[in-house]
Amino acid sequence: MIAKIRSGKETAGLIRYLFDTKKAKDHTGPHLVASWDGFAPDPGRADDFDATRRLLVADLDLHVKQARRLGRAPEQHVWHCSIRAAESDRILSDEEWADIARRVVAATGIAPEGDSDGCRWVAVRHAPDHIHIAATKVRADLRTARHWNDYLTADRELAAIEKEYGLLQVVRGDRTAAKRTTRAEQEKARRAGQEKPARERLRATVRTAVAAASSVEEFVHLLNHLDGVLVEVVCFPSGDVRGYKVASEDTTTADNEPVWFSGSELAPDLSFPKIQKRLESIDPQSADKPGRRRPNPWHQATAAAERIPHHLDQTDDEASQAHLAAFGEALDALPLLAPQTLRPQLREAATAFERATRSRIRAGHHHARALRGAVRAMVREPAPKDGAVLAMFLDAAILVVIAAARWHQLHHHDQQVAAAQQTLLHLQAAYDQAATSPLAALAQRQPPQQAVERQIRRLRQAVPEHAEQIIEDPAFAALTTALTEAEAAGHDPERLLQQVADQRALNDARRPARVLAWRIQRLSERPALSAQARAAQANTARVGSAGRRPHAPEHTAAAAPAPQPSQARRR
Repeated sequence: MIAKIRSGKETAGLIRYLFDTKKAKDHTGPHLVASWDGFAPDPGRADDFDATRRLLVADLDLHVKQARRLGRAPEQHVWHCSIRAAESDRILSDEEWADIARRVVAATGIAPEGDSDGCRWVAVRHAPDHIHIAATKVRADLRTARHWNDYLTADRELAAIEKEYGLLQVVRGDRTAAKRTTRAEQEKARRAGQEKPARERLRATVRTAVAAASSVEEFVHLLNHLDGVLVEVVCFPSGDVRGYKVASEDTTTADNEPVWFSGSELAPDLSFPKIQKRLESIDPQSADKPGRRRPNPWHQATAAAERIPHHLDQTDDEASQAHLAAFGEALDALPLLAPQTLRPQLREAATAFERATRSRIRAGHHHARALRGAVRAMVREPAPKDGAVLAMFLDAAILVVIAAARWHQLHHHDQQVAAAQQTLLHLQAAYDQAATSPLAALAQRQPPQQAVERQIRRLRQAVPEHAEQIIEDPAFAALTTALTEAEAAGHDPERLLQQVADQRALNDARRPARVLAWRIQRLSERPALSAQARAAQANTARVGSAGRRPHAPEHTAAAAPAPQPSQARRR
């Protein structure tokens, strides 16, 4: 059930609308189902409709008029709450709607239970699936009703009603979502032939600028050079930036003035102070030194993303929230870097996951520096010619989203769970398209059968629980190629398998051979360790593992599996 609450200053106008059947064609058989004392006049069941309607308005306004004589009546004295059931819910009886109305006015403070001085109200039903509660805010003792946070209290009561009545339990948020576009904004965009309202387009644009910037100065510079976007930066007398606002060039008022939005009006985390705090947490990129091999930022970002499920399994919620926010920035940047054909799905994924990056848990942004720094480095690199690096990142990203849905579900963040599940659909579509060619190229280089059988023995030893599923995976040929080529480059295949075989990741993966293939290929591009270095590393591992349980370097495999999201799709 969903409640909408608004205020007004004309009782007669609201009652006229609720009982109207001529202009409002969808109003059928309007009548009262409940009232403040159970005896309110009902125009819907009276022979003289107009006289009864005037009598009802007078009764509702009685205390308002008395308070007005004393100069104590609020200007917006009408309280209007509409309550709608879900389409899948059964048709409720008048008696059930009456009970719901009484509970809502009591919970919101309009007419507390047992308070004989509560406000006057009526509940009108003029359609099968919803009711309207019309009340006046002046109590019988002529005080104004205390109904602060009435939307939240009504929503909390409706959640309890849904459970008790066996109705659809609506996904509820935690008031951290970005402000929704209004119907007027949507209609204006439709008339102008725009796919999305200006607020939504500007929100995505600013997010992309934040994802690409490595400092406040660069963020402001990027904003000022965005096509189709007007920017106004507000500074202190010292010259330091105080805030910003943006407008779309193709959206103006009736006076042909730009429609401006501050960062906080676009989304809670796009206010200038919050952007400034996030950008200050980014590590400055170290200068390249002569003879030093420059790390591949795509590989760095993929490695950082692969560690996020492990971070989400820990008890530091602020760190977990920070990693989700950083991952959201990575998704915001992807449309800038991906081929044109993948951009629509990646934009939808970034837009959907935006809701999953925010909750009531405060993010400690210093925890996610590695991923943030790698994303900024990716933006500054030429677009990758090898589609494999994008496929690698998307493969890791899908596992992050599955882990994010699980983490949000454990914290009862219903809207964020739904957002992660929606993100998963778009990322899987983009990944399937991006990975087809690189996987086919690997499969074409599959080694001889003798080498394949050798890799099968290694798999059964390294990941016995998943070995048969991996062998039957269509991407198994690509995995054997990656292992064989890594071995030819001097890497130890057994050690590589131990490094990449994160049990939680393989449990979440629908196609585990693909996960292993990308990880093997990424790690094998590093220089292979010498025999002396491997011996020293093995000796250190033996000494360090004494007295404690072994674990994978990048992921904790021993973590108990958490409940899966109810609708999350597995890869």
